[in-house]
Amino acid sequence: MLLIGSHVGYKKDTGILGSLEEALSYGENTFMFYTGAPQNTMRSPINKDIVNKALDLMKKNDIDKNKIIVHAPYIINLANTDKYEFAVSFLKEEIKRCEELSMKYLVLHPGSHVGLGVDVAIDNISSGLNEVLKNSTVTILLETMAGKGSEVGKNFDELKRIIDKIDNKNLIGVCMDTCHLNDSGYDVSAFDEILDEFDRKIGIKYLKCIHINDSKNTIASHKDRHENIGFGEIGFDNLIKIIYNDRIKDIPKILETPYVLDKAPYKMEIEMIKNKKFDSNLIEKIKDTH
Repeated sequence: MLLIGSHVGYKKDTGILGSLEEALSYGENTFMFYTGAPQNTMRSPINKDIVNKALDLMKKNDIDKNKIIVHAPYIINLANTDKYEFAVSFLKEEIKRCEELSMKYLVLHPGSHVGLGVDVAIDNISSGLNEVLKNSTVTILLETMAGKGSEVGKNFDELKRIIDKIDNKNLIGVCMDTCHLNDSGYDVSAFDEILDEFDRKIGIKYLKCIHINDSKNTIASHKDRHENIGFGEIGFDNLIKIIYNDRIKDIPKILETPYVLDKAPYKMEIEMIKNKKFDSNLIEKIKDTH
């Protein structure tokens, strides 16, 4: 079964139930959300009644709660020593929120070293992760990064070095991002070769999620600018081959493509993916829905 979804909203009043209902309106059987704004620390309490209603609705729609993804806020940076204690503390709180929501996976950007160098950054990241994963039931998924600025995690070697230092390896994994892979220098048209390399260096069992995004940039540009499916440098056919690759059929695929005139494109993009047929008029059709 194709596991396909997108980033959806999370609002104070409706919580994860609103997120689920948005995902269902797009024809999704998984989804990803932030438990609050990704750019700040403002968080509303988790309403257990809403969580229970959401879990019941998931069951009615044959959605596996263990295939839903939470994304940690961007402001967490474990790679640098500036505000390091804050980053560890806030990440602990995000893990607690995931546990209250009955969610299993939390995607995290490894962080940027901001001049400290990759070696120090990897030590910082692994130390922080070992601290937050104590007594945790949530698995942290390190995201593959585009290599913009001083980002850590731009290749499998850096991710491996972090994972090797994690005490409880049952609570660590990886989330690939197709745009980030392309922008960091991986040729995603040869995705099986990428999976082979990942398996050799890290182990395919650690791959738990894939962000499906086209890219506005050519390979190895290190810019990280997402594009709608089929309208970028990666292309529709290459993304379809990734989405339907049998080796990752049980892994959630999550769209994070740009809104079009403030309109979510996901319903139409997912229909296109399910039909396996590119619609060059997709952007105009989304615009026409306004």
